[in-house]
Amino acid sequence: MSAVASLPGLGGAVLAGRISSREAVRLCLERIDQSDGATRSFVSLQAERALEEARQRDSARGPHGPLHGVPFAVKDIFDTADLPTEFNSPLYKGFRPAKDAAAVALLRAAGGVFLGKVSTAEPGSFPDTRNPHNAEFTPGGSSAGSGAAVGGGEVPLALASQTAGSTIRPASFCGAAAFKPTWARVPVEGMKPFAPSLDTVGWVAEDCALLGSTAQALGIVNEEPRGPLDRPLRIGFYRTPYFAEVEQETVVALEKTMRLLVRAGHEVEEVQGPDGAARMNHWQSMLMHGEGRASYLAEHARDPALLHPGVLAVVDNQLGITFEDMREAYDRIAALRPRFEEAMAGFDAWLTPAVPGEAPRFEIGNGLATFNRMFTALHVPCLALPGFSGPYGLPVGIQLVAPRFADSGLLATGRVVESLIRQG
Repeated sequence: MSAVASLPGLGGAVLAGRISSREAVRLCLERIDQSDGATRSFVSLQAERALEEARQRDSARGPHGPLHGVPFAVKDIFDTADLPTEFNSPLYKGFRPAKDAAAVALLRAAGGVFLGKVSTAEPGSFPDTRNPHNAEFTPGGSSAGSGAAVGGGEVPLALASQTAGSTIRPASFCGAAAFKPTWARVPVEGMKPFAPSLDTVGWVAEDCALLGSTAQALGIVNEEPRGPLDRPLRIGFYRTPYFAEVEQETVVALEKTMRLLVRAGHEVEEVQGPDGAARMNHWQSMLMHGEGRASYLAEHARDPALLHPGVLAVVDNQLGITFEDMREAYDRIAALRPRFEEAMAGFDAWLTPAVPGEAPRFEIGNGLATFNRMFTALHVPCLALPGFSGPYGLPVGIQLVAPRFADSGLLATGRVVESLIRQG
């Protein structure tokens, strides 16, 4: 197992003025040079341009945006005008969009310094990105490069996305914090679609503070926490209908989190979700693959021989998804959304597993999104926090979820829980 020489709090140090943006970019580039040969997180870099952007940030007079001078990376499914956008697909080799995706443009407008593009998985195809804590294991996906680059200390912030578990899972496997906001809360213009009723812009960061600054940059500023956090939290512990799939290291992480909360004077109560939730992952899969078929029809028409087998399986509808399956999935999920929010009422967040356990070995694939699918389908905000490990010494995260549009409150709750985890 290789040790990860991280750059702790680099983004926060830039925002606090303890380090210049140019020095932060230089440290990131140095770290990438040292470690990316093993992790293979980045697919392209613009080192000189990033250094120049950082110099401009350092010399700029205020007022400054919420990410002023912070280096960030972008998952290679978001359009970028100054680096290729290739989607891990030979069909898009060398493709240069005319402008940045909306989320990228917002991060840059908030003062962020764009460093480079990081790897992504295409359905059925995994990039050669490795877990930064042990190269024999997967970083998770599909935001593989986002999780590995932040978890490996190469960059403090990376844009990601989630349709099933593609933000929360790699962050948890790689030891980083991550946020998937309420669906449609952040614009998806310029992000390659897969399942539009599920696709959500997410991000991976060094800590909750930087997750929150990024949320501000992306426009999540209107909703307020449901109460001041100088009071005890009320946390629901939700096993989900899939708890039989949890491995012991995740059980330990959840139990330790609950003990820390109770010891600090917070309330933890086991909760039950609405009846019918056991089918949520099935319905999510119906929507994801059913909508994914339409999203890749044009690529299939262009040259099916250049599509990976997993994409071909989706376009060819090898799961045999019918219109009735789709109709049922849309209706059942929609009916459960208000019922889940009724159950969550009065809680600051629900604590759930983020992943079954440690990352699986690289050759097995991305790992399972068992504890992410249902919450992505419910459109609720999800927060991953690191701080635990399993038998191989690999990271294991926990997950907090809250009702739709309670993004700010969830981030505030996450900062309290993060502090308790760090204090141990």
